Amino acid sequence: MISEQPSETELQPTTATHCPYCAFQCGMDLAGTPDDLLITGSASFPVNKGALCIKGWTAGAALAHPERLRTPLMRGSDGELHPTSWETALERTAQAFRDTRARYGPQAVGIFGGGSLTNEKSYLLGKFARVALQTPNIDYNGRFCMSSAAAASIRALGIDRGLPFPLEDIAGAEVVLMLGSNSAETMPPIMQYFEAQRENGGKLIVADPRLTPTAQRADLHLRLIPGTDAALANGLLHILVRDGLIDTGYIAERTEGFEQVRNLVATYWPERVERITGVPEAQLLRAARMLGSAASAMILTGRGTEQQSQGVNNVLSFINVALALGLVGRPKSGYGCLTGQGNGQGGREHGQKADQLPGYRLITDPAARRHVAGVWGVAEESLPGPGKSAFELLDSLGHPDSDGSSGVRALLVMGSNVVVSAPNVINVEERLKSLDFLVVSDFFLSETAALADVVLPSAQWAEEEGTMTNLEGRVIRRRRAFAPPAGVQDDVTTICNLAWLLGKGNHFDYADTAEIFAELGRASAGGPADYSGITYEKVEANDGVFWPCPGPDHPGTPRMFTDGFPTASGKARFHAVRHASPAEEPDAEYPLYLTTGRNLAQYQSGTQTRRIPELSDMTPSPLAEMHPLTARRYGIGDGSSVRVSTRRGAADFTVKITRNIREDTIFAPFHWGGMQAVNRLTNPALDPTSRMPEFKICAARIESTEGAK
Repeated sequence: MISEQPSETELQPTTATHCPYCAFQCGMDLAGTPDDLLITGSASFPVNKGALCIKGWTAGAALAHPERLRTPLMRGSDGELHPTSWETALERTAQAFRDTRARYGPQAVGIFGGGSLTNEKSYLLGKFARVALQTPNIDYNGRFCMSSAAAASIRALGIDRGLPFPLEDIAGAEVVLMLGSNSAETMPPIMQYFEAQRENGGKLIVADPRLTPTAQRADLHLRLIPGTDAALANGLLHILVRDGLIDTGYIAERTEGFEQVRNLVATYWPERVERITGVPEAQLLRAARMLGSAASAMILTGRGTEQQSQGVNNVLSFINVALALGLVGRPKSGYGCLTGQGNGQGGREHGQKADQLPGYRLITDPAARRHVAGVWGVAEESLPGPGKSAFELLDSLGHPDSDGSSGVRALLVMGSNVVVSAPNVINVEERLKSLDFLVVSDFFLSETAALADVVLPSAQWAEEEGTMTNLEGRVIRRRRAFAPPAGVQDDVTTICNLAWLLGKGNHFDYADTAEIFAELGRASAGGPADYSGITYEKVEANDGVFWPCPGPDHPGTPRMFTDGFPTASGKARFHAVRHASPAEEPDAEYPLYLTTGRNLAQYQSGTQTRRIPELSDMTPSPLAEMHPLTARRYGIGDGSSVRVSTRRGAADFTVKITRNIREDTIFAPFHWGGMQAVNRLTNPALDPTSRMPEFKICAARIESTEGAK
């Protein structure tokens, strides 16, 4: 059990750590106290090189915020949440888990984690589910972010690491094609690499239905119709093949399955692709020739391409382009996914996903089960099989399963605010309310925590030790600068204490987080994401270590695929992918596309950022963007109040009229709750492979509510 809690006098006045927000994981130095904190960007950290965005500069404001939870809360007989002790809150939680298991079976207890959790917490949460609760039902909000790119990378390249090369390679790429990412707002410090690329004579192509701040910096903007990504990729590859711009030697030596793809893309001639995607033929030709004539090139995907019911196929189609050009594994070239959440990479590697064990192993693999069971000191047969994916888990709450057995009746949520971030949240909120028991660990009383039977106040980023893995696969240290406030404890301690109360404490007895990380390394040894050669000391000495790192003398792997691919044949695999329509398209009743995303001032569900005055002042409410011609058609003016409706519900926004969006599309950010939650509208249709919901596309209508005031 974790026992040490450093006192204020034991802590250093200046601490080097990392930003709590996106997967760029900027290095920062903290000085002062939580009430008077000075944050500076770490000029010595090679990723951000001293740069921070507005969210990073203001991250300290959440630490001493007056709304911060500082004691456990428990719902009383009056239906309200009241302060209680940690002992009472944890015993109530453990008893609810025991009662649920006894009445309905272990599968009736579920865990929903988050991509913001450290590697140590992600690992422990997976172990807690399988050892302490013996439930298969654990998943996390990263399923809503990178899962489609992860599944596609595993199929095509044999392994998933967001960027299989260091960020610095971007600056040396002659051409970069970025799809469905607005990095200038979502992770601004990354733009220094694109600026360096431009200074080196490089070109940037951005494909996005919106002329985002990122697209405004591009040399070529492809304003495609939402949901036509795979058709765009096939059209580009058609031109590359037709014009003899593919690398036939690379294809023959390092890949398999190209002929089927060649035959398929022959049907995607430019005129047809223009009709499907809305991208003019001249732009298709220009983009293909920019890529095909470049000595080095990269293809980078973001959530716009991936958060679709065809997300895996979308990514596979662009990996096809990268392979046909011979980019993967070559210097300053390749395919990569721009991971979103702070530990979106590490969070999906060590057991939070319903189908995985530590080291990115499949839970159905007998060898993986034997290995991990041996590290954990449990019988292999005691480990459950795969459980439900994130949305399917949430949708099962309180419902009987298809086989007639109980659905999930008791749920632990740690590091996620699903009432804002999940698709079709009206349904998700109803399902949460149907639970017999809900416990939430968070910093603030989020929209999800407000529904809980027990709320556990969690330590924040500057109050805990651990590691994170950034978007380039670099494992870095999160260092504790301050003790948590009185009455608050870190999630590692919470997990371990619950395990003791459930009679499994001997499997969760650790002196510190370094000991947990060492066990994580042993559990991951031999797996695709092998951390066994990484230690805290090695991370500190090298400004981070890139996985895989399979031994103490191994330096880590900044660049992957240079000598081959971790597939059965050692070759990368092409996949013949036909484009398919979104699960829902505009019609007479709902004539517009609705797409969602982030903005500069807010992050994820906004639980932290909406409480920070500087950020709230920048973007106090969500703005629904629409084209002026569309606004005129509906009689809507700039700044008007509107209601956007889909087949799932309605939400209220203020309109921002801009020419930077397609006439057939509305955009709204997803950082707000209540009637301003755009995820009241989004479609939970799932990708058949990744189980990614279709956040980015649904059919919508819009109407003014000015007269309703």
